Amino acid sequence: VSLEAGILQPLHMEQFYSAPAEDTGVQQLLPTAEAAPFSEPPDPKTCSPQEYLEHYIFPVLLPGLVELLHRAKEEKCFERKRTKFIGCDFLTEWLYNKNPKRKDESFTEFFSIPFVNEWLKHHPRPPIPLSLLLSEEAASIIIQSFWRGYRVRCDSEIQELRQWQKQLREEKNITETVKEFWAKQEAKS
Repeated sequence: VSLEAGILQPLHMEQFYSAPAEDTGVQQLLPTAEAAPFSEPPDPKTCSPQEYLEHYIFPVLLPGLVELLHRAKEEKCFERKRTKFIGCDFLTEWLYNKNPKRKDESFTEFFSIPFVNEWLKHHPRPPIPLSLLLSEEAASIIIQSFWRGYRVRCDSEIQELRQWQKQLREEKNITETVKEFWAKQEAKS
């Protein structure tokens, strides 16, 4: 939707995305410089806000947002309430690496971007919870192993063994025995 002369009007998104007729997949074509309706971009300092958005912001930002949505789908952000994926971080990294001024430079990861690195020095982030870092398989293994251990510890024979070990520790006072052993060993040398 665009605001033109105070009236809300829909943007013509066909100019940004078009689905090929012969392709039945979800692949979408992004606009190219040749497909632009205007031959020469307007002066960024004197053009209207709408022209500035259409010629300088949208052609760069919309492909980034498309990539962001694809990545969010891969990270299952639409299926879960919490994920480790941070959309702003992804978009920052994508825009930084797709910057035309950096086209001959190699790919830079988010935490290696200079201004991000500087910002995080003064504003550190809390660590990501382990529940978001584990895959579903790894989390299920941890939960299942804990449950199996709990069930084994509830067994009456195991409870009896644990009680016997506790009494043995209290009667023998194992820490004193270990101290005496090491004192004898040190006296020998």
